[in-house]
Amino acid sequence: MRPIRIGIVGFGKIAGDQHLPSIKGNPRFELAASSSRSGQGPAPTFTDWRELLHSVDGLEAVAITTPPKPRYEIARQCLQAGLHVLLEKPPCATLSEIEDLACLAEAQQRTLFATWHARHNDAVPAAAKALAGQRIAAMSIKWHEDVRKWHPGQQWVWEPGGFGVFDPGINAFSIATAIFPGSLFINEAKLSVPKGAQTPVAADIKLESPESEGILHCSLDWRRSEGEEWMISARTESGVEILLTDGGAKLSIGGAEQEVSGIGEYPGIYRRFAELIDERRSDVDVRPLRLVADCLLVGSTERVEAIQL
Repeated sequence: MRPIRIGIVGFGKIAGDQHLPSIKGNPRFELAASSSRSGQGPAPTFTDWRELLHSVDGLEAVAITTPPKPRYEIARQCLQAGLHVLLEKPPCATLSEIEDLACLAEAQQRTLFATWHARHNDAVPAAAKALAGQRIAAMSIKWHEDVRKWHPGQQWVWEPGGFGVFDPGINAFSIATAIFPGSLFINEAKLSVPKGAQTPVAADIKLESPESEGILHCSLDWRRSEGEEWMISARTESGVEILLTDGGAKLSIGGAEQEVSGIGEYPGIYRRFAELIDERRSDVDVRPLRLVADCLLVGSTERVEAIQL
């Protein structure tokens, strides 16, 4: 089978660390070109993504790994050009944008894949299976990391549309919506916004659900200085306890560590993308983005000390 010729639009840290090796490691894809404002990236590389679209022969798909704000315009033009589109998370800056893209992809009969990389850990579906059909007595989410490590010098995270701590926090929401046996809603959110920034560095969130009688709590914080704490725990009313750690890579049930394995988050994303293209289907789950939007709608704000990247 002839490989799918794909371009990377917005080649930066995440593209170099994850997308590039995953594309090279998947025989279903052939990297055709890349673009970035700085001109960095695998050759042939372009500083203008429009030039990439118009100059590369046989281009069939793109992976858009820019910051969220410009993704809508890029994805729309790519779909109109007849390309299949993979979106790094979060898929767009707003719910309206991603819903419009989903409609366009259907009209163009092209694949739109809004990716949630944390879901591609094999421990996540295993946790969902353990909680299926259960009522939840309690759930706790802690997503703490150092913004300086993961976004060194990237001021766009503090600008409108940059998401702030919800840039990593949406990974937690993507796992929670995948494993929770029912709908999740935001009851309350307290947002800590650094001086001079427009987006939060931390958030303390209370969630609720018709499938829960207990406390559903989420703590997001970008100020952790040593290591990462990416953890989701849940206890059912029947006494089943699950614990996901390492961003969804490890699972224990009732205190016993489970044996889970897989090809990895981003290789899993590209395996799924190839399947969707073959089937001419899209995969656009907006639930994690909707939870972020709801936090910003109902949340209260406090100013905290400025963050220096």
